[in-house]
Amino acid sequence: MIGLVTSLLSGGAVWAWQRVKNVRVLRAKAAFFGFETRDTCLVILNRKWDAPGSTSHHDVHAMIEAVIIAKEAGCMTSVLSAEEFHGSNGDRAEFCIGGPESNARTGGHLASQLPGVTVLPHHATRPDTAAFVVDEQQFLLARGREEHAIVAKFTPPGASRPVILICGQTALANRAAISYLNREHRELAKTVESQNRFCIVIKAASTETYGHQAASLERDVSAAAFSAS
Repeated sequence: MIGLVTSLLSGGAVWAWQRVKNVRVLRAKAAFFGFETRDTCLVILNRKWDAPGSTSHHDVHAMIEAVIIAKEAGCMTSVLSAEEFHGSNGDRAEFCIGGPESNARTGGHLASQLPGVTVLPHHATRPDTAAFVVDEQQFLLARGREEHAIVAKFTPPGASRPVILICGQTALANRAAISYLNREHRELAKTVESQNRFCIVIKAASTETYGHQAASLERDVSAAAFSAS
């Protein structure tokens, strides 16, 4: 009987400790993304840049992961296309997914909040197609080998909740970036200078082999991204 009671107490203590630990992890995650319980989170989904009216399955996966992140923080979610939503995010957190050619709202965010970031257009023959240029450094697209995403967090004027911008060179890069954020948010919270405002470049390597899963932090470009050249 004593052994049984001891086992129950020990098991209960482990369960309670694990529950507290999980709550702490979720609170830290919510703080990193800027969410609070009972908030509404907007997810602004893009369209294929070369096929208006359709969405890549990688972008759909990115949207699903964004919704899961928000739900874990106790937020309600609203998924809209860039064509459906205009104006400030106000008191709603926002995930904005896709590059400026597939999501016009991304283009607006880049122009108003990230003047130090240039996104070159897709071009069938140019080697710098869809490249990012930040602080005179180019982040080139090499499909199947190396694909990048700009990930930024900022709060626009007049809003009380942040925008999380996921601007990938490809749909796979969008998915890789949000998957990396979800997986590595605790390390990123220690890496970036401020959790309230940052801009980083995520690299997905060997995508032909590893898909969206081999993503890593390439560079923190916050200082240059938020400054006009």
